[in-house]
Amino acid sequence: MQSVQSNNPAAKIVPDTASNLSKKAQVADMFNNIAGRYDFLNHFLSMGIDKGWRKKAIAAVAQIQPQAILDVATGTGDMAIAAAKTIQPKKITGVDIADQMLEVGRKKIADNNLNGIITLQTGDSEAMPFGTGEFDAVMCAYGVRNFEHLEVGLAEMCRVLRPGGKVVILEFSHPTRAGFKQLFGFYFKYILPALGKLVSKHSKAYTYLPQSVMAFPEGKKFCEILEQCGFKDAKARPLTFGVTTLYTAHRPLS
Repeated sequence: MQSVQSNNPAAKIVPDTASNLSKKAQVADMFNNIAGRYDFLNHFLSMGIDKGWRKKAIAAVAQIQPQAILDVATGTGDMAIAAAKTIQPKKITGVDIADQMLEVGRKKIADNNLNGIITLQTGDSEAMPFGTGEFDAVMCAYGVRNFEHLEVGLAEMCRVLRPGGKVVILEFSHPTRAGFKQLFGFYFKYILPALGKLVSKHSKAYTYLPQSVMAFPEGKKFCEILEQCGFKDAKARPLTFGVTTLYTAHRPLS
């Protein structure tokens, strides 16, 4: 795999510019602080549309009928739980740096009687404790934007994927449709941070969100980064007028 230089301006966007902690540590702390209200805010602030986005991503994963799936930045396990119910693989492993998010996820998994299929564990996306080629599919919903070193994390996702395996990534992007672009931009920049702060009681989490989205390399640029990190056939599919984008790619067979 060829080495790559960082193409991710979002790496410089951190939750708290006054903090001396690394972006990784700040992101973990931020999500631990909002873990108890994270699921509600996800569905409330997206007006429930996020469930449809995840459904489309899982449909893309299901195309290869994977038996071993890795969910990177799994958070509270929404993607893992939905994939377990839809795809019914032998195992799904979720990994995240935020312990409190995982605790919420474990309770949801138990409530859904999925302990035999889904396992959640603390782990760093840039140095994952899994074997090379261990998984048939790797998925990640709204997590790659938070990587401190984007290319390192993507290369790790490629490493743990079997040859011919598939990666599916959901990430926020910028709407381009006239009228909707301006309306959503106002909501995303002003309304969402205010509502997020009010409900989560965290002063920076939902200010960091639009800032990190604005800086993230989306569409064609992100597809190019995926291919530089070892994937092939990277494709970008905008959803809901481009509010979010569904990315797919494969690890080459050789």
